[in-house]
Amino acid sequence: MTNDMRPHSAGQLDIAALGERLIVMTRAFAAPPSLVFDALVTPSLLLQWMHGPAGWRMVDCAFDAIEGGRYRYSWRGPDGQSMTAKGVVREIRRPTRLVTVELFDDNWTGGEVTAVTELTAAGAGTLLTNTGTYPSRADRDAALASGMERGVAASYTHLDRLLADYHQGAQE
Repeated sequence: MTNDMRPHSAGQLDIAALGERLIVMTRAFAAPPSLVFDALVTPSLLLQWMHGPAGWRMVDCAFDAIEGGRYRYSWRGPDGQSMTAKGVVREIRRPTRLVTVELFDDNWTGGEVTAVTELTAAGAGTLLTNTGTYPSRADRDAALASGMERGVAASYTHLDRLLADYHQGAQE
């Protein structure tokens, strides 16, 4: 984690704490924005990649991809632990922008987190930028200390593989 933005390289998750309440994560993917966007809002695709760190698995997913739509994600850990997040879609501009408000059932983030995900075409690929706004600096710092970076990085590695399979199939 850094306190400033760094260049983005394929496969590398960059994460930065900015200002008082922000976490900005960036990652390049070798697929067009439309495919990346679909993977962010389609339950059958989310179930294939959004697992978190080693041993965790997304076991249930619902996502109503319209403004005002609701979503819910549930995961199961290696020792039977469970984690659930739910939220509301505040803005959706296919294939470049998604704004959600999220709350985990056990409230480990200190309250609702607003996430703005922007997808920018970068050559033949996409640069994903996710900016999370936390209720306070302490909540933001606690999220960073939780190891969330490992879970996001692992999930994005799964997403990269999924996108490669879909992108290759679309070109054949």
